[in-house]
Amino acid sequence: MIAGLLVLTACSPAARFTSNSESEINNSEISAVRYLPGEILTGTASYYAHEFHGRKTANGEIFDMNGLTAASPDLPFNLMLKITNRKNGLQTVVRVNDRMPRHPSRLLDLSLGAAKALGMVTDGLTEVTIEILSIE
Repeated sequence: MIAGLLVLTACSPAARFTSNSESEINNSEISAVRYLPGEILTGTASYYAHEFHGRKTANGEIFDMNGLTAASPDLPFNLMLKITNRKNGLQTVVRVNDRMPRHPSRLLDLSLGAAKALGMVTDGLTEVTIEILSIE
């Protein structure tokens, strides 16, 4: 019976998640190949604020809703992005420091500070142009 349990345990799937440091390294290596400085993306951005203020972000930092940061499902941490609000032309530069669920209609979730800089707080969602700058 013990031998049977050992065999079953050995055949069980590996854990789905790795430690933060391993996933950051792997994510950065994979994403850095897919996104190059100067590349332009277009799509919809939203923002997040109060509910997450003071909580840990996916890269381990404390979320500051008044900062200039962004959450992305796949862009590497510390990637600098120039965001342009296509509706009004306002621009800001943000740093990716968090993850968001993959959403078919949204590319980024911006911090409240970034949303204010882009003049999109009232709208909640806005069409943006994202220029990949560099990894900080």
